[in-house]
Amino acid sequence: MRKNILMISLVAVVLFSSCASKKELVACQEENKTLQGNYQETKEQLAAANTRVGSLEEQIAELRKTNARLQSSLDKSLANTSQNNVSIEKLVDQINESNQYIRHLVEVKSKSDSLNMVLTNNLTRSLSKEELKEVDVQVLKGVVYISLADNMLYKSGSYEINDRAAETLSKIAKIIKDYSDYDVLIEGNTDDVPIKRENIRNNWDLSCLRASSVVQALQNDYGVDPKRLTAGGRGEYNPLQPNTTEVGKQRNRRTQIIITPKLDQFMDLIDKAPDGE
Repeated sequence: MRKNILMISLVAVVLFSSCASKKELVACQEENKTLQGNYQETKEQLAAANTRVGSLEEQIAELRKTNARLQSSLDKSLANTSQNNVSIEKLVDQINESNQYIRHLVEVKSKSDSLNMVLTNNLTRSLSKEELKEVDVQVLKGVVYISLADNMLYKSGSYEINDRAAETLSKIAKIIKDYSDYDVLIEGNTDDVPIKRENIRNNWDLSCLRASSVVQALQNDYGVDPKRLTAGGRGEYNPLQPNTTEVGKQRNRRTQIIITPKLDQFMDLIDKAPDGE
C-alpha cells in the first residue's frame, strides 16, 4: 500500500514539473515575441530618425556644391587679368546669395525641428505610462505622427469609439488645440484580413469609418476646430510590418493622427531665399 502511494506521489511530481516547464516555455515564447516586436519598433524609430531631415539636408548639400563651383569660377576669374570686374562682382553676389540661402534653410529646419520637438515632448509628458504602451509618437521630416492601436480606440470589429479611449483622446485634443497653426489628418489603417459586415463592405470602408469617428470625437467631444481636421482611410495598403504574423497584423491595425504645419505657412518659409540686405 505504501509503495503504491509512493509511486502515485512520484508520478504527480513528474506531471506537475512537466506542466510547469510547459508554462515557462510558453511564457518565454511570449516574452521573445514581445522583445522581437520591441526590437523591430526600435529599428523603425532609428530609421525614421535617420531620414527625418533628409530633404533639407539634400538641398543644403546641393547648394554647397553649387557654392563650391561658383568659388572655383571666382578663383579662375581672379587669376585671369582679362576678366572684367563686373563678372567678378556677379560671381561674388551669387556666392553670397547661395550662402545666405543655406543659412536660411538651416534656420528653417532648426525652427521646424524645435517646434515639433516641443509638441512631441508636451504630448508624451501628458500621457501616462500605460497610455504610452499603446500610443506611439514620432517626428518624421517635420511631421508629428501619433499612432494609436485599434484595440485601444474602438470596440472589437467596429468603428465606434470605446469609453477607454476618451481620456487619451482628450489629452491629444488639448495638444492639438494648443498648436492652432497646425493641420491634423486622421488616417485609418487595417491589416489584410477581409471584413464584410452590415454597412462595412471591406477594409477601405472600415479604415475610413474609423478615421471619421476619431475626427467627430475631436470636434464634438473636445472642441477641435473642424476646419483643421481631415479624415482619410488607407485600408490594408500602408502596413508597418508584413501581415504574416499576429504581431505584424496587430501593429498594422492602427489609427494615425498626423500633425503638420499649414502648407501655406510652410511654403512661405522655404519658397525663396531672403532678399539681400
